[in-house]
Amino acid sequence: MRTTNIMGILLIVLGVLALAYQGITYTTREKVIDLGPIKATKETEKTIPLPPIFGGAALAGGVVLLIAGARSK
Repeated sequence: MRTTNIMGILLIVLGVLALAYQGITYTTREKVIDLGPIKATKETEKTIPLPPIFGGAALAGGVVLLIAGARSK
């Protein structure tokens, strides 16, 4: 496989995943209280939103790369 085909397939997969999940969620932990043997932590869930335009652009770019790779043969 050529590099353009591999990059095209990778962009298509990433574009579909970005459209399906529409964001990356992660959890952070903070110390709230630390008094000797008594410890309390707080977990906060945060989300980094991914606009659908990024997924669509990656998908379209992948298709363009696959077509360009097929025409160059």
